Amino acid sequence: MDDFARLRTVADYQFGAGAGAALFPPDGSFSVRRSRTGRPQQIFADGERLVSYGTDGRFTLGLAGGERLRTALAAPQVRVVVGTESDPFVREGKNAFAKFVRDVDPAIRPGDAVCIVGPDNDLFGVGRAELSADAMAEFETGVAVKTREGAATTEQSDRS
Repeated sequence: MDDFARLRTVADYQFGAGAGAALFPPDGSFSVRRSRTGRPQQIFADGERLVSYGTDGRFTLGLAGGERLRTALAAPQVRVVVGTESDPFVREGKNAFAKFVRDVDPAIRPGDAVCIVGPDNDLFGVGRAELSADAMAEFETGVAVKTREGAATTEQSDRS
């Protein structure tokens, strides 16, 4: 089994059926940054980081990987939906708070890599769930998702 077949299997297990093909299509062109032992650490496509592959055997999403999952998987899979009031904050890399969560994939557990999207399924960012899906839906305070990378808008990028 080659590296990408193995990585597709891990993605399907972590994110659900179809995630492996979405992240690493068989006809895709990827570059891989490896550890000293040869294990894949980061996978890039078109110069953008799709995922990092941790020593725990789980993926951490990059924006490009989040976008691939968002377009390939049916809502609400791998998603935390927040209100539009969270848009500018999450895009800047600030955390998503439980009081702004509108919908969430019921399978999400603390520590899971997730896509943070708006009501129209626009990708605001990617991050790590800090709460379970039930807790995100019920809590009125606290961080729901620790944002790892925000999807800066064009005008935000121009200001940088």
